[in-house]
Amino acid sequence: MPSGSPRRARARAYQWRRFHRHRERDTMRGNGISEAPRVLEVSHNGDIAVLKMGHGKVNALDIELCGHITSRLEELGTSSAPAVVLTGQAGIFSAGVDLIRALEGGGTYLRDFLPVLRKLFDVMFFYPKPVVAAINGHAIAGGCVLACAADQRLMARGSGRIGVTELLVGLPYPAIALEIMRFTAVPAYFREVIFGGGRYPAEAAATRGLVDVIVDPEALLAAAVEAARSLASLAPAAFALTKSQTRQPVLDQLQKYGDVFDAAADEIWLAPESASRIRDYVSRTFKKI
Repeated sequence: MPSGSPRRARARAYQWRRFHRHRERDTMRGNGISEAPRVLEVSHNGDIAVLKMGHGKVNALDIELCGHITSRLEELGTSSAPAVVLTGQAGIFSAGVDLIRALEGGGTYLRDFLPVLRKLFDVMFFYPKPVVAAINGHAIAGGCVLACAADQRLMARGSGRIGVTELLVGLPYPAIALEIMRFTAVPAYFREVIFGGGRYPAEAAATRGLVDVIVDPEALLAAAVEAARSLASLAPAAFALTKSQTRQPVLDQLQKYGDVFDAAADEIWLAPESASRIRDYVSRTFKKI
């Protein structure tokens, strides 16, 4: 197809518009999202931006945390910071979607939350600069997807587990989440990872493609910053184009089927029987309700 075709032009516009549009910062700040230190600490190690999630005990993904990360990435996308490291706190990277919040908020909350979650995965995965995930502990369900959206994943050696458990809860994947996992997981293990719901230690996760490097916990952040700096040493325009090229099949798939699959997934998330499944899973797993 000619390089100037309307289809390819639309694809390019779709992929890069997130970094060249009005970012609704005033609206987000009006909702309290500008108070990032309570949820997301932003610092710099030299020129490398470090985003440290600090949202509750387990960095559960809710509207606030997803909004903070998305907003900071969009700001950093046009800043002088050449790369980003994302990490968690206190032995937890992220436990995934806040299921208790989903139960409490019901359909009203989920209708607002699901588009915000998809946008976070979209911005993280298609971010034009290098992103390194420093997985300091458990990265479960949406937390695993978030880590897998990075260009490189370093995980601390120890008791942390990583994996996607959505189907064990009875919930489908957003289209972009499934495509991120397809992009990341070793093909021979993809079905096991998706349908098995395994929570893997670092070594098993590396075998399955979910983790690239395993390091001692005390060396994790420094190693992640060094990995980000190494990627940032590549010519920025060449890196961005190559990253775009490698992710183009994902973009094509989302443009073709994303809306259809997301509509079907949302319907399941919002169904009364899904609330029952979530409640049962939470009561068995977290012993909180």
